[in-house]
Amino acid sequence: MQSFLSNIISYNSQNPMLFTRIEFWIFFAVVTLGFIFFHKKFSLRSAWLAFVSLYFYYKSGGFYFSLLIVSTVINYYLGKAIYNADTQGKRDRAVFASVFISLSLLAYFKYIYFFSDSINQIFGTDIEPLNWLAQLTNWATGSSFDESVIILPVGISFYTFQIISYTVDIYRYKVKPVNNIIDFTFYVSFFPQLVAGPIVRAAEFVPQIYRKYRVKLYEYGYALFFILNGLVKKILISDYISINFVDRVFDQPLLYSGFTNLMAVYGYSIQIYCDFSGYTDIAIGVALLLGFRLPTNFLSPYKATSITDFWRRWHISLSRWLKDYLYIPLGGNRKGRVRTYGNLLITMLLGGLWHGAHFRFIIWGGIHGIALILDKLTAKYISLKTKPAKFIGLFITFHVVCFSWIFFRAQDMQHVGQMLSQITFNFQPETILAVFQGYALSIVLILSAFIIHWLPKSWKRFYRKSFIALPIYVKILIFVLVAVLLYQSQSSDIQPFIYFQF
Repeated sequence: MQSFLSNIISYNSQNPMLFTRIEFWIFFAVVTLGFIFFHKKFSLRSAWLAFVSLYFYYKSGGFYFSLLIVSTVINYYLGKAIYNADTQGKRDRAVFASVFISLSLLAYFKYIYFFSDSINQIFGTDIEPLNWLAQLTNWATGSSFDESVIILPVGISFYTFQIISYTVDIYRYKVKPVNNIIDFTFYVSFFPQLVAGPIVRAAEFVPQIYRKYRVKLYEYGYALFFILNGLVKKILISDYISINFVDRVFDQPLLYSGFTNLMAVYGYSIQIYCDFSGYTDIAIGVALLLGFRLPTNFLSPYKATSITDFWRRWHISLSRWLKDYLYIPLGGNRKGRVRTYGNLLITMLLGGLWHGAHFRFIIWGGIHGIALILDKLTAKYISLKTKPAKFIGLFITFHVVCFSWIFFRAQDMQHVGQMLSQITFNFQPETILAVFQGYALSIVLILSAFIIHWLPKSWKRFYRKSFIALPIYVKILIFVLVAVLLYQSQSSDIQPFIYFQF
């Protein structure tokens, strides 16, 4: 019993709470049980979901949940200050304080090593960043966290953007402040999408806090389908090809032929899609069972016929956020053609930097920024209305995206150079058959995933509706069969979701 209680209360960095662990589904069963009792009263519902969400974050990120609480408290009162300000100057100062504090905390924990290393290299200094949050926690609780190491708090990039959305939307008169700090804590920390999105806009989510619980029978089936879909994407496809193929090649590209490296690039392209969209599918399904609708985050992005189209389909909540809170405030397309192109490039470079403090991510963002500019430059001269033109557009777009993924995934620029060199100068076509034989299951999964991805939307809608229309006992049977299949295919070392690192 003591061990059982210790596992419930303590945080284990080697065993965080993930959607793919049985511990999460036990946790969700407890959440649902409490929700049954509290869902009819808004205040109790928000309090219960805020409490379990903070617990979920603690089990996912340890003592960094105190940083989430600090950010929540500060921005709750700044949101009130923006709304109640009697002059424009006070409104401006309050929203500036909110954005500045939120981005400063994000910059400190995410980019402090990037900045300190750059300063040390330029000026020959020896600056060593200190984890002030660990220091404060040790002082307050008597704990012994390492104060010399700064670890990126899980989900900080996502909840920071949600907080900024809240205060800026109040400033823009798009939403009113929530009724109390518990409601705001619930909005910021809602556990299905807390650590890896989708990024929830205040104007879209806050009104749902004050709506009665109402989920139609059709929506229960819809939620169940998305949860199963997400688990299959993550465990059966993403994790398997990652461990058994993609990671091996990206870690040591010189040990493999150019063809194998190219297949690993294609493999990572579908791996990151299945991993990230799988998380989103589960988050949408779990949230829907609790009566909350999260925004769509993916729309078959590898069907895109241009980079502009790709960003309408990939990580939609981030691209919309960057557009509304960065690109448009920079001037959007209202300041002339040259300024528009500059705004696009700045937005994508910062979007790349949002993913991590490495030049690889900046290059990744730059590739997409330049491609977006080329889209605008050629839009008047290129038509994508015919099927051949669409196919050519899809082929080019897909390979531009795959090329950019090399910078996104590789350990460093040296590995990027090695992989590109192997693909360009050491392709070894005679190894093709051996690669297919040696990595048969991984290749089959990669090809199958792409085929399913490229199926017509009507086909996908058909099998989704067919599942939803099944009798409940058939759904349960499918659930059990899929659970057994996933258990058998799951690796011994459960893989965290890729976007946890951002």
